[in-house]
Amino acid sequence: MLVEMTELLGRQIYTPDGRLLGEVDNVVVDVEGSKIDGIYVAESSPLLVDESKPVNVPYRWVSAVNDVVLLKYFPKRVSLKRAAPRAAAAPAEGQATPPPVPAR
Repeated sequence: MLVEMTELLGRQIYTPDGRLLGEVDNVVVDVEGSKIDGIYVAESSPLLVDESKPVNVPYRWVSAVNDVVLLKYFPKRVSLKRAAPRAAAAPAEGQATPPPVPAR
């Protein structure tokens, strides 16, 4: 069955274990390769993704498309990576550098 990309919009997406991830909000297209690269979910399930952040599901994870989209793979939980704290700015010229803190 052929499905046009616009027909995917609004379809519910389910993980392999039957949990609702969210709805298709957009389709990510590889124009040069003439293929669908992923499906974009603007509001994901808080049970699956921290803070219900948007996710782009790679299309290779899709196993079937009909009335709903079924995934053959999705992580048990998607967590946000916290950025590492930035290093302190270098001291201005003429200022002493503080001594390093010894490891315990």
